Amino acid sequence: MTTSDTLITARGVRLRSAGAGGSAVLLLHGIGGSGASFEHQLPALAPAHRALAWDAPGYGGSTDEVPSGMAGYADRIAGILDELSVDRAHLVGVSWGGVIATRVALRHPGRVRSLVLADSTRGSGGSDEAAARMRQRAEALRTLGAVEFARRRGPNLTAPGADPATVERVVTIMSGLRETGYAAAVGSMAEIDHTAELAGIAVPTLVVVGEQDRVTGIAESEELARRIPGATLRVLGGGHAANQEHPGRFNAILTGFLASVDTGAPAGGH
Repeated sequence: MTTSDTLITARGVRLRSAGAGGSAVLLLHGIGGSGASFEHQLPALAPAHRALAWDAPGYGGSTDEVPSGMAGYADRIAGILDELSVDRAHLVGVSWGGVIATRVALRHPGRVRSLVLADSTRGSGGSDEAAARMRQRAEALRTLGAVEFARRRGPNLTAPGADPATVERVVTIMSGLRETGYAAAVGSMAEIDHTAELAGIAVPTLVVVGEQDRVTGIAESEELARRIPGATLRVLGGGHAANQEHPGRFNAILTGFLASVDTGAPAGGH
């Protein structure tokens, strides 16, 4: 946490909160992360937004009352927005968090002001092989334990030659994984494939990807941007955890996009 963050709880979910005015922004971390993954985004958003970064159910400081499937995560978010008296929010999702955000936009479209899908994907349910690989991750966590699992997997989220301190931070956050939350997350990814539904997204959408993403890759982000009507694609440095590796560039792209949505002005640059 930064000194300006506060912790709040809604529907059993802990959220880091920063800023008090402007439009709400809900930050949804990746499958190996937590709300701490957005330590660089919260202070950048706070001056113009009510910024909220969740620990997903079963992660961080949230309870182990996990939802059932991707629809369950979307419904939990709608309930959190209700409890926090937020009518509509910008949803910023990294990887798995982007898949959840996509589900919210499809299932609860009236609650979403815009989508930002960072190093994300359509889900892992597009083939039996991809779904099986995803489900195997939960077994790996059970077998290895969180610390060893993070030591082996965490560095792949960053680009080759990334700042060692950033790699260490990614690994440290992943070391806090709990089996209940991770298994539910893995199951939600394995069941879902948004390919056929992306054309139905009707909110402004920004797709962001690290040019050295070794997990989901540029091609997957290009596919998201191609299939979502009017989506913009931005490529920046870094790997799968681009928001942590290059926070300055990521934050500039993010805040510029959110401002364009809130003011109705065209987004600058492509």
